[in-house]
Amino acid sequence: MRLLPTTMRWRVSAAIALVSALVAVSLSLLVREEFKNTQLADARQLQDERIQLVIRDYALSGQAALGSELNSPNVPRELLDAIKGGKRATVLQRDDTGAWIWAAAETDGKVLSLRSPYSDRDDALVSLDKVLVIGSVGVVVLSSLLGVALGSRLSRRLRKAAAAARRVAEGDSSARVGDAIGERPRDEAADLAQAVDAMADALQERLKAEQRVTADIAHELRTPVTGLVTAAELLPPGRPAELVRDRVKALRALVEDILEVARLDTATEKAELSEVSLGEFVRRRVAGVTPTAEVNVVAEHPVRTDPRRLERVLVNLLVNAGKHGAPPVTVDVDGQTVTVRDHGPGFSEELLRDGPSRFRTDSSDRGSGHGLGLTIAAAQVRVLGGRLAFANADGGGALVTLTLPDS
Repeated sequence: MRLLPTTMRWRVSAAIALVSALVAVSLSLLVREEFKNTQLADARQLQDERIQLVIRDYALSGQAALGSELNSPNVPRELLDAIKGGKRATVLQRDDTGAWIWAAAETDGKVLSLRSPYSDRDDALVSLDKVLVIGSVGVVVLSSLLGVALGSRLSRRLRKAAAAARRVAEGDSSARVGDAIGERPRDEAADLAQAVDAMADALQERLKAEQRVTADIAHELRTPVTGLVTAAELLPPGRPAELVRDRVKALRALVEDILEVARLDTATEKAELSEVSLGEFVRRRVAGVTPTAEVNVVAEHPVRTDPRRLERVLVNLLVNAGKHGAPPVTVDVDGQTVTVRDHGPGFSEELLRDGPSRFRTDSSDRGSGHGLGLTIAAAQVRVLGGRLAFANADGGGALVTLTLPDS
């Protein structure tokens, strides 16, 4: 169970509330102590002035006036000790009868004492305590609300920044963190947004440069590869000629795949939609690519899609299952969803985590693939507006799920 707030909004709010509470309590204690000392000093001064009047009146009339007493047995011991030698003194006494402020003086060997109630000043201190408590609670509540407001604003800006950064990571070249959070106020979040946007711009430029290089290389290779294909066909029959034709064919397929990846990277490809019966479409294509694969149509559903691109996706998935998986290969069609499963070792953790990547294959034999098949399939599915999910099936084997958009 979490005992402490985990989001920035609540952390900021809790920190402001805690600091406010500490400041309010400290100031309240300071004010209370100062008020208490001031009250006691005023009471002592007033009582001292009154005992001086009593002394002067006693010197004139020989009588104790203003409610004073002569040689009272109730005078506190500390007060008696303080007035020895003809001095005056005051003391605050608290007992079962209440709080009293005493003043006494020694004159002609006798003790003149005066006692006044102090409870009214204690009541004033209690009233002050109530005011300080209410004020402290009000300060904490208001500062907490202010903390929530400030924390919410900062948290909201950071959440927008995180959402924009995720869009950038997912390939949205138009997304920028600065646009998501705005230019004002100019705080740490804005500085972070500027840094992330600068990094995204640099990475995008680098990616475009790499894509241009890939496309240029593929275009430059296309002409000599075409010449090699023509020359290979003119070789006299024999085993060496067959080997040359096979390698030239593989090289030509690789160049065509690279050109297709380059075209898909430009994000300008558009799907040419038409209505097809998905179950029948898949059954015919699978039979032409992997005759041994089992096709199960759970629910037939017409879809609007690009047949050429959909066929390309199916062929690449079936070829990948045949190269890197193991039979039997099963294809299930359920409404707008197509799943392709083999019974091989399954996908690697890296592919499941990051998705397919060009020139990376799960096969331990690098010569058996270039990692372009699944990359092209995923890119074509994005053009179709669908989703392609990769997983390892229960019981072993790779499982690819193609979901086409609603018609």
